[in-house]
Amino acid sequence: MTESHRWFGLALVLLAGWLLHSLAPIITPFAVSAGLAYLGDPLVDRFEKLHFFRWRVNRTVAVTLVFILISMVLTLILLIIVPLLIRQLQELIQRAPEVAEWLVGTAVPWVEARLGFNIVTVEPEVLFETARNYWKEAGTAVLGVLGTVSRSGQAAIHWVLNLVLIPVVTFYLLRDWDKLIDGIRRLLPRALEPTVAQIAHEIDEVLGAFIRGQLLVMTGLGLIYAIGLWAVGLDLAFVIGMGAGLLSIVPYLGTFVGVLAAVIAVLFQFGDLWHLLLVLAVFGVGQSAESMFLTPLLVGDRIGLHPVTVIFAVLAGGQLFGFLGILLALPVAAALNVLVRHLNDRYRASHLYTRAPAGRPDADPPAESGSGEAP
Repeated sequence: MTESHRWFGLALVLLAGWLLHSLAPIITPFAVSAGLAYLGDPLVDRFEKLHFFRWRVNRTVAVTLVFILISMVLTLILLIIVPLLIRQLQELIQRAPEVAEWLVGTAVPWVEARLGFNIVTVEPEVLFETARNYWKEAGTAVLGVLGTVSRSGQAAIHWVLNLVLIPVVTFYLLRDWDKLIDGIRRLLPRALEPTVAQIAHEIDEVLGAFIRGQLLVMTGLGLIYAIGLWAVGLDLAFVIGMGAGLLSIVPYLGTFVGVLAAVIAVLFQFGDLWHLLLVLAVFGVGQSAESMFLTPLLVGDRIGLHPVTVIFAVLAGGQLFGFLGILLALPVAAALNVLVRHLNDRYRASHLYTRAPAGRPDADPPAESGSGEAP
């Protein structure tokens, strides 16, 4: 590759980044549709392999079946899960002052008496007054924002257009997904096509295993926690359980937050040791199910994305490109992870890495040579 080609490639990358940043509001629904099409393509491919007597399911029918399945799942969520979540969130908001008063007036003094030193140095009255003022200001700001949105109406129209546009674009992307991928492959230079195809295949394995598998693990854990806490009798079982499941994208974070919230809730609601042990048992069962069944079965060991990498990628993407950057954070992180691994392999195979130090050509003799002499 000549020097001019390198500069041209760098210019294209910079231009693409500038266009991505400038057109982020317009590109966002298309990025959402592309992500949904990527997640749904394997299911569409499976439907295409079905046969009814002598008739084989074509691509359009398979996409229609996937859309019907997704619509049924979304309808179930809207009719059952969302009302339950809203009801428990309302209950949590109503009980928040009582819980705060119990923490400051009962829980904290009990812990201080056992540990022998003061944990909280702020007076409860000052804490409550600060909280009330904060919520009053926050409520005023939210009402102001909602009033501005309602007066302009532009944001509402934008959301409605996106809700209509995303399913339509997703349908056409799903229907022509294989053709699009094949078209991109045909555009690649023939000398680079095998390498690019191999890297793209590895990126697909990493990204697909992470997104599809981790979403299933998070949902499964959330259901285990929510059902277990509901069986214990906890009023906020669904909010705490599903919240802990969603936060499990980072190992141990969901468990830590869920146990902390559940312990506070069960001590406030029941105040006995028996229910506390039952809550801890629920999270113990969930962790065992995740480590022994959910993660090995649904995710496997092909991810290669460290939790810190995931967090940094999401935060950096949001800072640079807003909501679009959050959507593209994981695909970009997976691609960079694979590219870095390939560059590392090439570096270790290069003369720059393998050559001996100056003046010591036989510094590291090969292990198979059997030579035990010092250099």
